[in-house]
Amino acid sequence: MKIAEEDRLLLSMKAGDQEAFRKLYERTARGVYSYALSILKHPQDAEEVMQDTYLTAWNQVEQYRSEGKPMAWLFTITRNLCYMRLRRQKDHPQISYEELEEEEPGELCARIELAPEKEILLKALSALTEDERTIVLLHDAGEMKHREIAEYLECPLPTVLSKYRRALKKLHKLVDKNME
Repeated sequence: MKIAEEDRLLLSMKAGDQEAFRKLYERTARGVYSYALSILKHPQDAEEVMQDTYLTAWNQVEQYRSEGKPMAWLFTITRNLCYMRLRRQKDHPQISYEELEEEEPGELCARIELAPEKEILLKALSALTEDERTIVLLHDAGEMKHREIAEYLECPLPTVLSKYRRALKKLHKLVDKNME
């Protein structure tokens, strides 16, 4: 993913370019959705937050400052909307990954949605820490580079890499165990 391209698209949006908005959505929606899902853990909520993120981005694009981190700006909007949603829902029980089967299917990630072991993968993802799940989903579903994830999460690249490797080991172990 070329950061410069997203930056250019956001700057074009400031001039009211709707085509730039469409292209930005196409290039970044998967990552935004994955990030929202890593926080909310419910596909329908993540989809709604994703839509709200782009509506907010369109309406507040004048506030965007080109600093070479357009995804950080989008993820900040996403994170804030997720936390607002969680505060509003604090009186409602959270839905676990195990309960996702009973819900309408959402596009978690094409690799997971189409996997024959979907239930096992969802269960394994729920066993990860929030940081690990966020890093895995941003990298694998959101197609972000580890360096971009480190910048966004404001943590050292070696930390992101070690958490990612640790999470993959856990996932492989859990998936293998449940496949027996």
